[in-house]
Amino acid sequence: MCTSIAMKTNDFYFGRTMDLNYEFHTSVVITPRNYPIAFRRSSVLRRHNAVIGMATVEDGYPLYAEAANEKGLCMAALNFPDNAYYPEQEDPRKTNVSPFELILWILGQCSSIEDARRLLDSTHLVNIAFSSKLPLTPLHWHIADRTGSVTLENTRDGLKVHDNSVGVLTNNPAFDFQLTNLSQYMNLVSGYPKNCFSDLEGITPFGQGLGSFGLPGDYSPASRFVKASWLLLNSVCSKDDASSLAQFFHLLDSVSIVKGSVLSRQDACDMTTYACCINATRGIYYYKTYTNSQFTAVNLRHENLDANALRIFPLAVSQQIAWAN
Repeated sequence: MCTSIAMKTNDFYFGRTMDLNYEFHTSVVITPRNYPIAFRRSSVLRRHNAVIGMATVEDGYPLYAEAANEKGLCMAALNFPDNAYYPEQEDPRKTNVSPFELILWILGQCSSIEDARRLLDSTHLVNIAFSSKLPLTPLHWHIADRTGSVTLENTRDGLKVHDNSVGVLTNNPAFDFQLTNLSQYMNLVSGYPKNCFSDLEGITPFGQGLGSFGLPGDYSPASRFVKASWLLLNSVCSKDDASSLAQFFHLLDSVSIVKGSVLSRQDACDMTTYACCINATRGIYYYKTYTNSQFTAVNLRHENLDANALRIFPLAVSQQIAWAN
């Protein structure tokens, strides 16, 4: 259960909620240009775009959940159970890439969505687990830059790249359904509603906000897609960085999961373990965690991007409070 959003004001912003019922030891990780990236069925990328994002580092390999590169291209992996399919058979006509490698495969080599589309034309996703202890997770991906967004899904019908005009992604069902489902909410308005019920007198709004009556408020993937899309597309925000950052986190907060409100089949509590916003124009990764609501920032451009070692920033998870007295 996760939600990703792409938003443009003066700068381009990209981020997501990470909704889980467990921790997987993530950190903000910078992969500099000269850190060698090994692929199971392809050559090692010895020089590539620098990348920043949230990752678990296993055996020196940064397994990114979401990231941005120095050129402003962003990518997030979201859960896609029962739909994602990774074939065992390799394709000799294409480069065979495992899903756990895909974010670095794209962000390491591409500068834009158009670059990513061209690379994906020659890419074949194949079922190769990172290790016996880390099997593949069923995923689909949100790829975005300041020109727009696409959704990448690999199902039994093959690899498909969908234009994502709303700039939002959640989980199941498949993306085609999510877009079609928006048509059920065409009646929503952000303004003061008019009486379309009948010409009876006395039918008037009894409070502010009734124009959005019917906007979903539950945590299901389809409802989060509708809510995040409607709020993003109706967002009013000053274009400076501070205002944009605040607005972006308010959008994420609207679909964040409170611990105890969603239980898994095993009665484990889902919650938004972290939420992040990447200013992809400036290379700054902002995040907050469930237990620390203060923003923490890591700036890609404050590091030596020509280095050959990972820079790992453990998460600030203890609540930070600015005391006024």
